[in-house]
Amino acid sequence: QPCWREYLTTRIEQNMVVNCTCPISECRAQPTTAFIYSIVSSEEIIAKYEKALLRCYVECCSNLTWCTNPQGCDQILLKDGLGYGAACSKCSWISCFNCNFPEAHYPASCSHMSRMTCAKCNHGFCWRCLKPWRPNHKDYYNCSAMVSKAAWQEKRFQDYNERCTFHHHAREFAISLRNSISSIREMPKIRSLTFVLDACKVLEQARKVLAYSCVYSYYNQDTESMDIVEQQTESLELLTNAL
Repeated sequence: QPCWREYLTTRIEQNMVVNCTCPISECRAQPTTAFIYSIVSSEEIIAKYEKALLRCYVECCSNLTWCTNPQGCDQILLKDGLGYGAACSKCSWISCFNCNFPEAHYPASCSHMSRMTCAKCNHGFCWRCLKPWRPNHKDYYNCSAMVSKAAWQEKRFQDYNERCTFHHHAREFAISLRNSISSIREMPKIRSLTFVLDACKVLEQARKVLAYSCVYSYYNQDTESMDIVEQQTESLELLTNAL
């Protein structure tokens, strides 16, 4: 029993317990959950085991997924139950389930967000963080990598990227403002500030749409409808600034 306890504990800590088999090389039997509970007594190790089981279950179910909030959220989402624009019930993050980008990005399409290639040198990189693109790239919020010099020399890209970055920073300011107002609202003798909180939420959403509109506009510059899109975007930006 001590040998089994040490073996299972090691497998659990290494996150390799779900498909582990008997340590005897000729034996392919897998320990059952009841057996593991009877052998492992540490509550901390058992908690890790249960998390591993849950993670495995979610990954095996094509209809389930984790919330993609990069700040961290352990909420499990049902894909079929979420239409476009539906938010996580725990953290309010809006995920995109159709591509690797961690956030819903209307009006930009998934193909817009997935990759960008420099017309001069064919250097592919992520629009959001500018990191060289690869299929499993998800470091959108923690990347300090720079794109190639040739890519930066394209002024049109610089202009749209700067606008996109500005709106993302403005959105972060709106989130910070909403959090500050939420803490003020908890103070006694302060009247309801619900309308201000609602305004902050609208501001966050508007900044998000404006940011991804930059991506959309960059890729669709030559389409006939872009004059209307640019006019609508300019109008939204003016109203957002006023708000």
